[in-house]
Amino acid sequence: MQVVLQEESLGDGLQAESRLFGLAEKLEIVRLLALAGVHRLQVGSFVNPRSVPQVANTDVLASLVRRQYPDILCTALVRNEKGLERALRCGLDHLNVVVPVSDTDSRKQSGRPATEMMEAVTRLIATAAAAGVRVRAGVRCAFGCAYEGAVADTAVLAAVGQLVAAGAAGVNLADTTGMAHPFQVKDLVARVRAAHPETELSLHLRDTRGLGLVNLYAGYEAGVRVFDVAAGGLGGMAVAGEVPGNVATEDAVHLFQGMGVTTGIDLAGLCRVVESFETLLERRLPGRMNRVLHGRTAGGAPGEC
Repeated sequence: MQVVLQEESLGDGLQAESRLFGLAEKLEIVRLLALAGVHRLQVGSFVNPRSVPQVANTDVLASLVRRQYPDILCTALVRNEKGLERALRCGLDHLNVVVPVSDTDSRKQSGRPATEMMEAVTRLIATAAAAGVRVRAGVRCAFGCAYEGAVADTAVLAAVGQLVAAGAAGVNLADTTGMAHPFQVKDLVARVRAAHPETELSLHLRDTRGLGLVNLYAGYEAGVRVFDVAAGGLGGMAVAGEVPGNVATEDAVHLFQGMGVTTGIDLAGLCRVVESFETLLERRLPGRMNRVLHGRTAGGAPGEC
């Protein structure tokens, strides 16, 4: 048995951090991730660096990672045609796009209704697919919206259908708000897999309410084999301190190891990545296994492993 963990600490994980990471720092993180056995990596986003300064060096980073680590599937997020053009110049052949399923969330994030965003994203997918790029399309707030509350499964299924029809090779259900619960994950995954059995389905889960790993397990039980994770639990609300954000890679690796499921990732090596992030950010990250393996308690004093 095997699963694929897409490492997103350098992309989704860092984008809200005020402490900007230089190219050399990011390359060192990539080196450590590669040594730990990470084989699928989101290197950043091709968005306007004026709005997200953290991703200003994504073009150079993507090009270098592709050349230096050919065994790593290098991917990045694109939001529009200009971003796609930049990604193509870097030679990327795998990209992520995201579309909101909640109209209120769409208007808050982009100033445009969800229908317009869907039209723009489907055009983007078709253009990328025509250029030979494999696109994974994410459905934002698939398990609940902070503004509208529950999101109907029918709305998610309709969005997935449009994305697949446009040429998306994979679909990612994103628990953007961390509102998902295990039964909901299993049910929605089953519905999407039944409707699109040939499409690679992945999950982007948040640990905001402490259910990240439980939801990840529920997704695995429902047949998902690709999951988004971030070293240390970077991303989401994690910038506030120890409030959980994305599911921590090291915690996911530990879970699957206990289940006898192969990830290809060395837990000790991954903890070195977490320690590097904690040193650079000068704070402890919310992921658990690095602390457990190094015997650190909540107060920072030595504890039992």
